[in-house]
Amino acid sequence: MNGKQIAVLLALVGVASILYGYQSTSGVSEFEAWKSTFGVKFASEFENTYRERIFLENLAKINTHNAKGERSYEMGLNQFSALSTEEFSQTYLGTIIAESNNAIDSELTISIGAIDWTTQGAVTPIKNQGSCGSCWAFSATGGLEGLSKLAYGTLESFSEQQLVDCSGSFGNQGCIGGLMDNAFKFVKANGIVHEEEYPYKAVQ
Repeated sequence: MNGKQIAVLLALVGVASILYGYQSTSGVSEFEAWKSTFGVKFASEFENTYRERIFLENLAKINTHNAKGERSYEMGLNQFSALSTEEFSQTYLGTIIAESNNAIDSELTISIGAIDWTTQGAVTPIKNQGSCGSCWAFSATGGLEGLSKLAYGTLESFSEQQLVDCSGSFGNQGCIGGLMDNAFKFVKANGIVHEEEYPYKAVQ
C-alpha cells in the first residue's frame, strides 16, 4: 500500500468516525446535502474525502458555537464550508494595505448610532467573488453603491470587473489583491460603469 492509499484510508476512517453523528433524517449525510444545496462537485474521490473531513470539522465548530447560551451572532453553512481557514484566507482575503495606511487618528471619533443599511435600501444583493482575490474591488463597489443611494436617492450596482481589469496603474493587482483606496482613486479619475455593462467574469 503506497503513501497515497494510506492517506485516503486514514481520511476515510476519520470521516467515518465524525460522519456517524451527522446524518440527516433522510439518511443523506450533511456533507452530501450541502453539496447538493450549493451545487458543489469534486474532481476525485480523494478530494471529496478530504473536503468532507474539513466540512465536518467546520460543522462541528458551527454547532458548538450555536449551542452557546449567550452569543451575539449565529453561524451557518455556506459555499465556503469545505475550505480550511488558511485556504479561505489565501484565496479570498487579498486586501493589500501599505504601512503608511495603518496609522489611526485617535482624535477622530464619529458616532452615528446603529444603522442597518440593508433596511435603508443602500445595499445591493449579495455578490460572489469566486476564487479571485478581489475582495478589495467588492468592498470598493459596496461603498460606492451605498454612496449612490445616499447622495442621489438611487441604488446602483457597479462593476467589480472594471476595477479588477483596469485599476492596476493605481496599485491594485487584480485577483492577486488590492486596496479599496486605490480603487476609489481609479474611480475618481476614470469613473465606473454599471455591473451589467461590465459583468464580473473572474474564475468562480
